[in-house]
Amino acid sequence: MSFLLVQSLSGLATAATLFLVSSGLTIVFGVTRIVNFAHGSLYMLGAYLGWSLIERFGGTVGGFWASVAAAALGAGALGAVMEVGLLRRLYRSPELFQLLGTFGVVLILQDAVAWIWGPEDLMGRRAPGLKGSVEILGQPFPLYDLMLIGLGPLVLALLWLLFTRTRWGVLVRAATQDRDMASALGVDPARLFTGVLFLGSALAGLGGALQVPREAVNLHMDMAIIVEAFVVVVVGGMGSLTGAFLAALLIGQLQAFGILVFPQITLVLVFLFMAVVLILRPHGLLGRAEDAPPSAAAAHAPPMVAGRGVGWAALGLLALLAALPLVAGDYAVILLTETVILALFAASLHLLIGLGGLVSFGHAAYFGLGAYGAALFVKHLGAPMPLALAAAPLVAGLGALAAGWFCVRRSGLYFAMLTLAFAQIAWSVAFQWSGFTGGDNGVLGVWPSGWASGKAVYYWLTLGLCAGALGLLRRAAFAPFGYALRAGRDSSLRAESVGIDVRRHQWFAFALAGSAAGLAGGLYAFAKGSVFPTLMAVPASVDALVMVLMGGVQTVSGPLAGAALFHLLETQVMRATDWWRLLLGLVIVALVLLFPKGIVGFLAGLRGRS
Repeated sequence: MSFLLVQSLSGLATAATLFLVSSGLTIVFGVTRIVNFAHGSLYMLGAYLGWSLIERFGGTVGGFWASVAAAALGAGALGAVMEVGLLRRLYRSPELFQLLGTFGVVLILQDAVAWIWGPEDLMGRRAPGLKGSVEILGQPFPLYDLMLIGLGPLVLALLWLLFTRTRWGVLVRAATQDRDMASALGVDPARLFTGVLFLGSALAGLGGALQVPREAVNLHMDMAIIVEAFVVVVVGGMGSLTGAFLAALLIGQLQAFGILVFPQITLVLVFLFMAVVLILRPHGLLGRAEDAPPSAAAAHAPPMVAGRGVGWAALGLLALLAALPLVAGDYAVILLTETVILALFAASLHLLIGLGGLVSFGHAAYFGLGAYGAALFVKHLGAPMPLALAAAPLVAGLGALAAGWFCVRRSGLYFAMLTLAFAQIAWSVAFQWSGFTGGDNGVLGVWPSGWASGKAVYYWLTLGLCAGALGLLRRAAFAPFGYALRAGRDSSLRAESVGIDVRRHQWFAFALAGSAAGLAGGLYAFAKGSVFPTLMAVPASVDALVMVLMGGVQTVSGPLAGAALFHLLETQVMRATDWWRLLLGLVIVALVLLFPKGIVGFLAGLRGRS
């Protein structure tokens, strides 16, 4: 009994940290409707600032808590600067552009923190006055964790008072409901939103600084916490502080006892829980139905219809790409092979976003399923390369068909987070089922057949298969199926009224996009000779989103150009400097601010005006 009580208290301490970070994310989204992907980076920055200040001034009780407060204020100040310099220009933009802009901030902060503090993990000192433990039914429990348990409800109460009992809170809620009316009454929404970003970022920084005595400070803290924070916010209900507190409590206990009851599926328990909640309660535990925000595609014109000249241009480009291995070196051929594969991966995601208005945060799952499908056919069945490549889109398509049946029943950010949940489930299976998938050691020795072992030959094979798949995706985009998808994207009620089964079309589009991504994954497995669980991880899905938006979501050819530009920037900048994340992040922020329609969309706009 005492062990269970101590384990429960450990879960409450974890829940307190999760709530501190998630409350800031909830406040920012609830007021500004910004999906702030950089929130985890502000948590990491608060931890590093807290470490530096605590090491210098944290020898006393007053010095420790002053250092924690200063770290939180520093993270809040950076959040305010981000709002003024970046987010203020994106409030009227579709949610995907906001996500892309904040992802650029993530890359910038990762390299900035590494440059200031170095790449090594940093161990912080214990909190003065809270170094010991207390006996609870004969079991020791840290005093510091008890303090965290009490801090969570205190922060919830203070935030409730701030937003319901102060003039500033009333003005913030008014600006949230109707920004134009608040402006007409003399309220400056811009200043209010800056204050909200400051508050939300300060809460993230506070959560990070409070972790210094509990764990090592490292450069991977941002991605680890942002996924869990999104889970808490979505499970609780978007914009609900009470819901976030309840979700943090449940997830904290799930993590505390899940490792005891289900040790083999520890990594996936939280995402299974989120998937079940979203399937049973579409808007989270305490969320409420709201009008869905405009999708990245629905906010603009549909993809442009290609004329006869575009078809000839595509054939000319294909001929040029086919001839390049005759004059290029081996490294250039390898780079071209990867670029063509990533172009198909990005185009498959564009089918969901551009035509269906369905923003997927977990599309890399089907890229990884295709790669694992091909690799495991070779490893366990000794299948030849053609059979393994045929299995790749089939395995991924079946996975997408199963996951899509649940996902298309949700919309907006809830749809996106449900796709993330299924992607994390697939990743955890690949990571933990080591007897079948190789675990984190991956599957090695997946090489092309002898007739395709040459780099140029395999490139031509990849080019032919990807060109055929891209042609099918393009044909689907301009077929009645594609127009039905666009109708459901722009107005599902009107589409349903004229007899279009919107959900079924979206489900089939999800499966088709998964199959295309699976083919790309299978080709990638043979190009690399190995497959690892990282192919299904969150950063891989974010990379796909960046490719689509970088090229332009409003054009069919945009994702192809975006994939080529992104891969070229990533590989060449990585070779030129160790600070490639900083440069890539700056490029992404510049694209969001200067070319919101993407490179191809911007060029098409120039051509249209001329």
